[in-house]
Amino acid sequence: MAVTNLTYLRTITDGNKAIIREMIEMFLMQIPVFIQNMNDDYQTGNFLALGKEAHKAKSSLQILGMTELEIEMKTLLMKTIAGTDVESYPIHIKKFENQCAAAAIELKAVLATL
Repeated sequence: MAVTNLTYLRTITDGNKAIIREMIEMFLMQIPVFIQNMNDDYQTGNFLALGKEAHKAKSSLQILGMTELEIEMKTLLMKTIAGTDVESYPIHIKKFENQCAAAAIELKAVLATL
């Protein structure tokens, strides 16, 4: 099952392949940074920074139609703001890592067609 849905991206870019390529490539470069920052923030107990990173990632996820993961990151953000359910943070981060790995495979296949 696909984890991305590029309908929104194609709509906002009017199908411009160069812009679509640029947005996908930017997300692929951001993935390791998001993951590193989230893990670092969790390890250091900087949960507000973790929430901010989840918020930043959420925007990219929306553009790429990764709705389920977008909701997951919003949940993480809200938990970090409230300071609740701290033991679940690594689960959210791992889901982000796994879904982004699957998305990267899909997105690289799309890049090959552009």
